[in-house]
Amino acid sequence: MATITRIDLANALRNRFGLTAADSYRMIDIIFDEIEQSLINGEDVKIAGFGTFKILAKSARIGRNPKTGVPAVIPARRVASFRPSTEFREMVSEK
Repeated sequence: MATITRIDLANALRNRFGLTAADSYRMIDIIFDEIEQSLINGEDVKIAGFGTFKILAKSARIGRNPKTGVPAVIPARRVASFRPSTEFREMVSEK
């Protein structure tokens, strides 16, 4: 499995558009900062042709420690969720 890092994304920008390394890293940081801030503010982030990031509110619930079987309270929390677009799902299923 390949992992794509910020460095990989910055290098792709640099190679494709001829940007300097510093500019390409800055662009990647700006994009991720915008996505993070929107999600923190409770806004959905839709990237056309790719998918939508959302924040979901999970209720508190009773779970079990898998090792001991002892019940434990899992507190309420907010989690990030990603739903791929139809076009993206179709591209992936064709490969």
